[in-house]
Amino acid sequence: VQLVESGGGSVQTGGTLRLSCAASGDTYCMAWFRQAPGKEREGVATIDSDGRTTYADSVKGRFTISQDNAGYTVYLQMTSLKPEDSAMYYCAADPGPVGRAIALQRTTYRYWGQGTQVTVS
Repeated sequence: VQLVESGGGSVQTGGTLRLSCAASGDTYCMAWFRQAPGKEREGVATIDSDGRTTYADSVKGRFTISQDNAGYTVYLQMTSLKPEDSAMYYCAADPGPVGRAIALQRTTYRYWGQGTQVTVS
């Protein structure tokens, strides 16, 4: 499965961006991670094929993950952006169910995109 992200860019503090990730094949769970320079890659949000979502505490109430009806494209709507949200954002996916306890862990996911840069200033 190949994942292709799009939608990154530069915005001012308080602005909005929407990221998209298109999958080339079937997946069960899709997620967004981010990695800032010098920091570990961290889970941001996940969604499974039943529409159940998980969010990192740092983005709850500001970011929304969703998917299209076919389940091949996942979106990350980001609002009230802060400078600390600046990072490379990666899409991830796995073909099997993912328990909530590990949904935001990097090692959970088999497939990864190349990333899209988000800069908030």
